Amino acid sequence: MIPLLRHRSFMLGLVLFAAVALVALAAPFIVDADPARMALRLRFKPPSSEFLFGTDNLGRSMLARVCYGGRLSLAIGLAVVALNAVFGVLIGALAGYVPRLDGALMRLSDALMAFPAVLLAIGIAAALGPTASTAVIALAIVYIPRTARILRASVLVVRRLDFVEAARAIGCGHLRIVARHILPNCLAPLIVQLSFVFAYAVLSEAVLSFLGLGAPPSVPSWGILISEGRGYIREAPWLTVVPGIAIAMTVLGLNLMGDGFRDVLDPRLRVEQI
Repeated sequence: MIPLLRHRSFMLGLVLFAAVALVALAAPFIVDADPARMALRLRFKPPSSEFLFGTDNLGRSMLARVCYGGRLSLAIGLAVVALNAVFGVLIGALAGYVPRLDGALMRLSDALMAFPAVLLAIGIAAALGPTASTAVIALAIVYIPRTARILRASVLVVRRLDFVEAARAIGCGHLRIVARHILPNCLAPLIVQLSFVFAYAVLSEAVLSFLGLGAPPSVPSWGILISEGRGYIREAPWLTVVPGIAIAMTVLGLNLMGDGFRDVLDPRLRVEQI
C-alpha cells in the first residue's frame, strides 16, 4: 500500500477518480435541484453563480444532471467490473488449469475478441434493447474474454511453480490448489486489468447511451447528456463540454490508477527501477 501512495501517477488518478465518485455519491446532498425538473423560462442559462454548470434546453440544472448522471455511469462500470471479476476469473482459471477446456474456451474468447469492442457492444445492445441492464450485459460480454485471457496466462505460469507441485504432491484437491495457491498469486495482473476495464466500461457506456442503446433518456447519464446537447453545441456548448469533462476525468483517473497498480505490482518493473 505504501509504494502506491508514493506513486505520483496513481495518486493523481486516485484524486481525480475519488473526486468524481464522491460528487456522484453525494449528489442528493450537493444539489437540491431535481435533475428531471423542467423550467422553460430558465432554458439555456450559461454557467453562473446561480447555475454552476448552466441549464439545458428544458431549463434543467446541468449540475444536478451531471452529478446524478455520474451515479448511473459509475454504477454500470462497477457492475461490468464485478461480472469480469467473477466470470473472467472463472473462465481464465478453468482454461489455464484444465488443459481439456483450454482450447474450447480460448477459441470462444478469440471469436468474441475478433470484433472491435464498441461495435460488438453496439450489436448486442441493439439486439437486447436499450436499458441499463442491457448495457451492463453487452459490455460484460465484450470485456470478459480479455480478462479471462490475461488470467489464463498467469495461471499457466503459476500452476507449474514448485509450491503448486508440492501442494499437489501432499494430496490437496484441485479446488483447494486453485483457490489457495494459484489465484492469490494471479491477483496483480487481475487488479490491473479490472482497473482498465472500469475505465473502458465507463467510456463505452457513454458511447452506447449517446447512440440511444444504453439507459433510457428519462434516466440521466453522461452519454445521454452529450447526445442531448449535441444539437445545441453552438449556442450552449456547456451542455456537451461539462459531461465530456466528467467522462475524461473518470477515464483518466482510472487509467492512471491502472498504470500505478502495474508499476507497483509488476516485479519486473520494480527490478528495472532499482
